[in-house]
Amino acid sequence: MPSSGDMGDGKTLPISSRKKINHSTGSLQEVGDGGGRFNEYYHHHHQWQVPIDGFSMIYRRAIPLLISLKPRKNKINCILTVTMLTMVTIMFIKYLNMIRLNANMDNGGDLIVVRRQILDETNPGNVPSIWSNPISDNHHGCIARLPNKTRNRSAPTNGYILVQANGGLNQMKMGISDMVAIAKLMDATLVLPNLDHKSFWTDPSDFKDVFDIKHFKTTLQDDIDIVDSLPPELAKVAPRQKDPISCYYQGEILSLLKQHKVVKFLHTDSRLANNDIPDSIQKLRCRTMYEALKCTKEINELARKLIDRLKQNSEHYLALHLRFEKDILAFTGCTHGLSQKEADEIKALRYSVKHWKVKKIKSTKQRQHGDCPLTPRESAIFLQAMGFPSSTKIYIAAGEIYGERGLDEFREKYPNVYTHSTLTKDDELKPFKGLDNQLAALDYTLALASDVFVYTYDGNMAKAIRGHRMFRGFQKTIYPDKKYFMKRMDELDKGTLNWDEFSSQVKKRHVNRTSRPRRRVAGVKPKHEENFYANPFPGCICES
Repeated sequence: MPSSGDMGDGKTLPISSRKKINHSTGSLQEVGDGGGRFNEYYHHHHQWQVPIDGFSMIYRRAIPLLISLKPRKNKINCILTVTMLTMVTIMFIKYLNMIRLNANMDNGGDLIVVRRQILDETNPGNVPSIWSNPISDNHHGCIARLPNKTRNRSAPTNGYILVQANGGLNQMKMGISDMVAIAKLMDATLVLPNLDHKSFWTDPSDFKDVFDIKHFKTTLQDDIDIVDSLPPELAKVAPRQKDPISCYYQGEILSLLKQHKVVKFLHTDSRLANNDIPDSIQKLRCRTMYEALKCTKEINELARKLIDRLKQNSEHYLALHLRFEKDILAFTGCTHGLSQKEADEIKALRYSVKHWKVKKIKSTKQRQHGDCPLTPRESAIFLQAMGFPSSTKIYIAAGEIYGERGLDEFREKYPNVYTHSTLTKDDELKPFKGLDNQLAALDYTLALASDVFVYTYDGNMAKAIRGHRMFRGFQKTIYPDKKYFMKRMDELDKGTLNWDEFSSQVKKRHVNRTSRPRRRVAGVKPKHEENFYANPFPGCICES
């Protein structure tokens, strides 16, 4: 059961002003609804608060030091003078830092969090570097709706858009977010989207089973009109079916919509460009993806329980999207680490799926080019090389790992491995059994809340979580350079590279692959450029 909900071809984010806080699961509000409370800090201005006791403390310490700063003739006193002056400066900077941070917080209880944050920032040794988030400087989420972009509810609609989402959960989430933006571009009414029931996973879940419909409508009510179904006078009208293409929405397709009143989009994956889109539309895509598409109460409640179990005693946990599942191996043609029998089964599956156009694939070349997901063994070695100890708690955000060995080789190096199945009691998981999209939503929520997220294949779930974590405050996400890593792995296995050299090279290669702020760059072709939802900067992240 794949939890990522993607074929991995990539053809298809609220941020906290408390930048350094490593408690990634403060509440389910922060986890399940696109970060609700995080984003509030960007829409309010707070009074600067100057605690009297803090000022008095600095005053009492600074005055004696300043008195002692008299001209001296001998070198020792000069050195002492410079040292004391430095101490005063550091104390003053720390105090200003507290005031600055306090300006971003509500009054009262959050002051403790601010003081703890100052300690973390001035004493980085408190948190091992492997768990530290990348420096985000002054970047923050910015998806507030401009007043002049609010929907005119009295204006007539140009028509109704029917949406048939396709693919797994995260591909559908991206597609639905695009369709909301397209409805805005066309001044159209969106009929509540239908989810895919015929793809590889054949999940019968409807929109209401995965997402909170009321929250979805309320969040977007000032952007577009959303209805449950077509009005009676149009219900029997045969809709004009169309494959959506980005450059035609305000031209050809808008004309068709006005003429036929109902247009049905047959696909939703990658139907809006990554770049050269109006800023207000980019923000709407993020508002839909990270705020409107909130999971149901049932999914969120179970997610809270599992997160609490993983975070017992304030422990860190790493979420690993180990995409070594049957469908993606068949799609990519990757068979490294499998037996001949398993490789034959993977090949047979690929040939049986008609819409997977590429049939003849050489697994060795795929792996050398970095196009294969990491195997469980490779994933464990990667984490080891990056410095994660064997005691690390690891949540596997994925479906069933393919192959007779499964997670055995991974558990040899990391025994503290958890999944949604092992963390739950039988009665807790029973309502979600066999419902892959709902389980994928559960995995997504736990991966989003993790202290560190690592993915082994750049599919839709990886893209969605990576971008969302960037949007929430650049939470640490490690994305392996698989082409480079495979080459080093082969050298390690052949004995031409020892472990210390291997680990050092892997760490060095990935020092900047932790989702730190980096502007998305447009490519010559959309297929060859970075996905908008994998990096929503620019568009939904701003520099202040």
